[in-house]
Amino acid sequence: MMMELQEGIQPSIVQKNAYAIVAITKHGVDISRRLHKVFSNADVYYMSKFEKGDEADRNIQLFSGSVRLLLPELFRQYKGIVMIISLGAVVRMIAPILKDKKTDPAVVVIDDRGENVISVLSGHLGGANELTKEVAASLGARPIITTASDVQKTIPVDLFGSRFGWVWDSPEKLTPVSASVVNEEPVAVVQESGEPDWWIYDTPLPENITIYPSIAEAIDAKPKAALIVTHRLLTKEEEIILENGVVFRPKTVAIGIGCNRGTSALEIEQVICETLAELHISLKSVKAVCTIDLKKDEAGLLEVAKKYDWEFIYYSPAELNEAKIEAPSETVFKYTGAYGVSEPAVRLYSKAQQLELVKKKSGNVTISVGVIPFK
Repeated sequence: MMMELQEGIQPSIVQKNAYAIVAITKHGVDISRRLHKVFSNADVYYMSKFEKGDEADRNIQLFSGSVRLLLPELFRQYKGIVMIISLGAVVRMIAPILKDKKTDPAVVVIDDRGENVISVLSGHLGGANELTKEVAASLGARPIITTASDVQKTIPVDLFGSRFGWVWDSPEKLTPVSASVVNEEPVAVVQESGEPDWWIYDTPLPENITIYPSIAEAIDAKPKAALIVTHRLLTKEEEIILENGVVFRPKTVAIGIGCNRGTSALEIEQVICETLAELHISLKSVKAVCTIDLKKDEAGLLEVAKKYDWEFIYYSPAELNEAKIEAPSETVFKYTGAYGVSEPAVRLYSKAQQLELVKKKSGNVTISVGVIPFK
């Protein structure tokens, strides 16, 4: 396929993979073809004047005209773009199409000799830093990353716990908290739940970062910034720590659900939201909704799980009966073959000894809540 790039005409891009590799010089084309052998999850684009004859077989797309006209569509379609073009030219070309670091793709630049691989855009959130390391390793090149937290080997606040699925409550304080971290100001970390192995470097935690056993003790220490990892909604007294702090929500909450056949998604969702609010638990920390296999096709349950991107887990009656049940029900057993649904399901998934909520009946829904323990 060959594209003629003209001003005002949208190029016809055939996107098949998550990443794009773009070259405009003879040496750049050679590098792009080498990379393509390693990065099977990438589409290659280079200028038609360097055509070698096997492009159709290798799913390489050719273009003629200014590469600048190709970039807006590449930005729209791809997760990351590797450009074998000079850094200055790339900066000038992408400047008019930049929107936001939460949505802009990763951009990585390689010099024409393949000696340096530079993370240019969306280093953390977009994954350009990791992509830079991978590309450099495949070429035997030098990775160049200038993000302060990476250079200093400290906590990258905007990515803290992201490999575990942690999410922040609000991005409002990400920038000032990040500044405190990289400027080596006193920073408190309090973790109440979630995976404990979040430190990613082989060096000790920087001296300006202190882990406190509780929010109260962190407040007493008067740090310049704070990172709080918890599934719990903070109290009014605790919220003072957020004057320059970010709350991260680990995926640690499991919900057990039993419901009558045909219960609407709206009713199920309302019960879940109301129950978590009563328990002072964040909806953002929910990881899974669990039930009996008789409900694996329950439309309302499936709809709620899909809406929030929760795992949908179900167990057989025999599996449920192996779990601890504080209030076994002969009535439930009569209809399902299990002495309980919501409570044993959440116990099996979470492995929690003590549940936040053993069982509550609300309308057509029975709900149990557990927090996954990490040691």
